[in-house]
Parts: sequence; C-alpha cells; structure tokens
Amino acid sequence: MTGLSYICSLKCTRQTAAETLAAIHKVDVTAIGLQKYGRRDNYCRRQVERWERQYLSSTGEGKPARYQKMLELAHWLKEHIPEEDSSAAFGTGLVHGDYRVDNLVFHPTEDRVIGVLDWELSTLGNQMCDVAYSSLPYIIDATSQSYSYGGFEYTGTPDGIPPLEEYLTAYCSISARPWPAANWKFYIAFSLFRAASIYAGVYHRWTMGNASGGERARFSGKLAIAMVDRAWDFISREHVLREQPARGMHVSKGSWQEFQREREGSISTKDQGKFVPSEKVMQLRKKLMKFMEDHIYPMEFEFYKHAQSTSRWTIHPEEEKLKTLAKREGLWNLFIPLDSAARARELLFEDRSHSSPGSSEEHLLGAGLTNLEYGYLCEIMGRSIWAPQIFNCGAPDTGNMEVLLRYGTREQQSRWLVPLLEGKIRSGFAMTEPQVASSDATNIECSISRQGDFYVINGTKWWTSGAMDPRCQILILMGKTDFSAPKHKQQSMILVDVKTPGVQIRRPLLVFGFDDAPHGHAEITFENVRVPATNILLGEGRGFEIAQGRLGPGRLHHCMRLIGAAERGMNLMVERALSRTTFGKKIAQHGSFLADLAKCRVELEQARLLVLEAADQLDRHGNKKARGILAMAKVAAPNMALKVLDMAMQVHGGAGLSSDTVLSHLWATARTLRIADGPDEVHLGAIAKLELQRARM
Repeated sequence: MTGLSYICSLKCTRQTAAETLAAIHKVDVTAIGLQKYGRRDNYCRRQVERWERQYLSSTGEGKPARYQKMLELAHWLKEHIPEEDSSAAFGTGLVHGDYRVDNLVFHPTEDRVIGVLDWELSTLGNQMCDVAYSSLPYIIDATSQSYSYGGFEYTGTPDGIPPLEEYLTAYCSISARPWPAANWKFYIAFSLFRAASIYAGVYHRWTMGNASGGERARFSGKLAIAMVDRAWDFISREHVLREQPARGMHVSKGSWQEFQREREGSISTKDQGKFVPSEKVMQLRKKLMKFMEDHIYPMEFEFYKHAQSTSRWTIHPEEEKLKTLAKREGLWNLFIPLDSAARARELLFEDRSHSSPGSSEEHLLGAGLTNLEYGYLCEIMGRSIWAPQIFNCGAPDTGNMEVLLRYGTREQQSRWLVPLLEGKIRSGFAMTEPQVASSDATNIECSISRQGDFYVINGTKWWTSGAMDPRCQILILMGKTDFSAPKHKQQSMILVDVKTPGVQIRRPLLVFGFDDAPHGHAEITFENVRVPATNILLGEGRGFEIAQGRLGPGRLHHCMRLIGAAERGMNLMVERALSRTTFGKKIAQHGSFLADLAKCRVELEQARLLVLEAADQLDRHGNKKARGILAMAKVAAPNMALKVLDMAMQVHGGAGLSSDTVLSHLWATARTLRIADGPDEVHLGAIAKLELQRARM
C-alpha cells in the first residue's frame, strides 16, 4: 500500500513524519563525515536541468502539446529559482531526495519512526525541496487510476491528518526554519516537475517492455501528464500558502491531539474577514459585471415575456447567442474548481494532442478558481434569475457536472459530461419524492433493482429542476438498491436518459406562481424504467457518499447567488427611495426607511462574510470539516435575502409585488432555498450538534 491510501491509514503519523524530517535536516554533516556528500549551492537549478535532460532523453509519448507544457514548466522553474538556493547558507544540508510516508518505517505500537528507506537520491542541498515533496499528497493523489487526481486540499484532509499549514508549522518549529510562503509555489511546482519526469521515464520503459510494475507502470504516463497540469494550476494561483498558524508555537507530541481538537472544534478561523480578491478575480469580476450590464439586464424583460408566452417551454434564440459570447469572453464554466479542471482537461485533451492551453476547448474548463474565488463571481450572477445558465453555471447542471467529474466512469463522462461542459445539453437531479419527507433522504422509496445487465427503476419524483427544459437529456436519480442494508447504504445514484421508455414527465410545479419556464421543476414517474447496469454511479450503496460530495459546493453556490440577489434588491430599493416622494419628501428622507436600509446593509455584509468564510473552509478542509459553517451559510443567506428583498418590495409598493420588477421572482427563489438542499431545521440541528460535540471535548 503506497501514497495517498497509505497516508490515510496512518492517522497522526504526519506529525511524526515532520519531526523525523526536521531531525534529518538538523544533522551536522561535517560531524558525521558527509561534508563532501554533494554541492550545497545551486541545488534547485542543477536539479531542474537534470530532470529536464532526463525527460528529454526518456520520453517517447509523442504528444507535442504535453511535451511543450513540460518544457515550458522547466523554463518557468529556471526563471523562478529562489535566491536562497544560490549559496550554501542557512537551509542547506542533508537532503533525502525521496522523503514520503511510504519510505518511513513506523514502530508497531508507538507513534514514532524507526527507519527511513530509499536514500539513493540523497545529497547535500536545499532542504525545503524535501519538505515540499513530502507535502505533495495535499496537492495530488499519485495513486489514483480513476482520473481523479485531487489531493487532500480538494478531497478534504482525512481524520487524524493535520492540515498542510499545521504540518509545516511542526516542521518549521522543530527545524527553526522560517515560514516558506515566499517560495512555496516554486518548491511545489519543482516537486511536481521532478515527479512528472520520473513517471514519464517509467512509462517510456513500459512502452519499451522493460519496466517493472505492470499496470501501475502503464498508468504512470497519465500520472506524468496530471503532474504537469497540477503544476501549472498551482503556479496560476494568487495565494498558495496561508500565514503560519500559531506563529512560533512548538507543536509537541503531547499537545498535538489538543491542538487538533481545538482546530476541529472551531467553526471559524483567525483568517475570518480577511478576504481580498486576487487581481485575476477582480479582472473576471469586472468583465462579468460589464457582461451583465451590456447583455443580461437589457434582455431580462424579453426573457420574462418569452417565459409567459405560449412558447415558454422553448429556448429564446438570444440565450444561445449570449452563451456563445460568454464562452468567447472567458466567462464559461467558472464554477469548476481546480481539481475538477485538471480531471476535465485530461478528459477533453487525452486524444487531442493538437490542443493547447488557450484553445477554444480549454475555455470549457473554467478559469481554475477556488470556491472562495468563485464566490465573488457567483454573487454577480445571482443578481439575475437568467444569468447563471448563460455562463453554464446554473443548478442543477453544476452539481451534476461535478458528480460526473468526481465519480463518473470514462464512458459516462464521454457520453454526458462533455456535452454538459459544452452547454449543448442540460440535466436534472431527481431526489425529492412527494409521498415521503425527503429532508431525511433515508425515507426515499424509489427502487432501483438489478436484473441482469440492467437496473429497473420504479417510483415518483418531484421538484426535479431542469427536467422540463427541452435540452434536458440526462437525469441523476437517487433511489434504493437494497432496502435491507444499513440505512445510509441503501441508496444509490444512477444515470437515466430522459428518453428511456417508462420515464414520464407529468407536469411542471409552480413556485409562488412561477413555473420558471423553460427550466421548470417537474414531477416525474418512473415505471419499469430499464437502464444499463453501467449507468450506476460509483457503485451500489454509495448514494449518500456522492450526495455529500455534491451538496457542499452546490449549497454554497445557492448562498453566493442569494448574496447577489440581495445586492440587486438593495440597489433597486435605493433607486426607488431616491426617486419617489411620499408625504412631502423622498422616501430616502424618512427616518424609518434609513434605519431599515442600514439594518439590511449590516445583515447583507454579515451574510457575505459568512458565505466567503464557508467557501474558504471548503477549499482548505473539504465538505466534512466545513459542514458546520456550510450549514450556517445555508440558513443565514436565504433568511437575509428574504428580509432585504421584502424591504425592497415594500419600498416599491404594488410594483414590488408584480412582475414589472425582478423582486418578486428573486424573493420566491430565496424562499424556496429555505427548503431546497435541506430545510433550515435540518441545518440548525447539524450546527447545534457540532456545538455540543465541541463542548464535550
């Protein structure tokens, strides 16, 4: 057992690994006779040149785009060698060269290292390269053969494994080294570059028939490509390492568990409120706002008129034109997080060696944003009911694409994910049922029974958003494959082509009178619907597992859009108050209005910071660790939006209740989201349970 899977089984051993590495780096090489074991200066430059030569001499993959990206990465590394690398000063010494948990031997009963293996790459040089290389499991999963390469920062840090900043804190405290934030981007990119060279060599030997490792050797070619892609993703980030937690604290073994409990028990962090968008995000935000002002807002009335006509279940021709323009502007699929972008890139370009970064296909992969970065943009889209779908960032398609990216097979991705990424089709998510309380998903009754090479589905679903859309071709359905299994292992998710016999879309459901045509929220019956067994997602009994991976980002996207909806309400409210006169003065001059307006602003900003904090914790800790603050955001955002929009409607008088403004529709959407993706009561219960757990620690 190696790599990520091995690390996940070790619980708290990364603390021990940090201590062991620090001990190696503190060795006085002169005292033990190793002062001539290698040159200390210019270690990184010499290593980049060495592994570049290794790659050039061993690769035979014959893919010009990939080949060029690797050489460009080598060039970038040479241009960004840290100044500290040029001399044999502090921070240089004994380097292991292949330091990872796989190469450590642990005591059978005690949490300590009793041996370090594989010293063939050891020398003298820049020791921070060891630290970065040992940190790669946080960045990439080098064991995955399912095209899902995300490391801990994408999948969530497993229980017992410290977050990256805490691992580095332990190392820096013991080794007395400074915090590596200034050059961390280089060190991680270099580690990925070196690993890519090694894996490319293994793959080349496999093609020549002289490599050991069998299936893993064959897989190494894809892993080398993933390493290069991940390196470029990492380089493109604005910030790659946060400030050192508990600055100056020595994390001893005795205090480690205490430190972990304090960290996990707290829902907020020291960084709360320090949200400054990067230049990249600010530029995208500027483009997005201009697009909204130039194209979306002017078309809202036309979209509403079409949605109320006899042709409302057809697509307005301007919508497709705007989608094409959004692609051209680089405002397409912005929701795709970094790890999913890497998987999508592998899918789209595996057999398209002529494609390169910057091509039209590359635009399908978004801008490589974190959840936090996307929050600043998703908020802008939330200012209009119609905007998200123009940028291919609307629910439920975003969640469904994420499910297919994370859990779909190659065949499922090829058939359904690619056209979804391209915006050629749309999708629905069939989970809620009319006859049971679906806020507790264990109540679901829809059956999915195996019959040979098929599954047969029987049941009724409703509030299946998107199913009415004429472009909807695929549903992700949640049902039960085993009614006798443990209650959270009974459910499975399966892909259902809407044209399959037995799928009957019965009617659109109204939300406070809105049918949301042509998107719609459908009631659907499934009567002996036979779908291929290969349509099952991840496997039988994995439905809850998939749901948790899907709902975390999806819920947060709703909250982000609600911030935008409330901001739109504030703007319209202020414009109305400044233009309308009541009882001899402008509405804006009435003291009661001023007080209410101020309270709305206070609550909006509070909710915005909570949503951004939730996005930040989702990025750093994953769904499981961030579930408390995600639940808080899911409760706070719709309630805040309802209050702000209600105030805006009040200021507009009768017009605020009509369809002459967007306010009533925005309000209806916000009210729906106090139930959709889990009612307030469920989230409040989760928050309270976490609070009680923290008190018991």
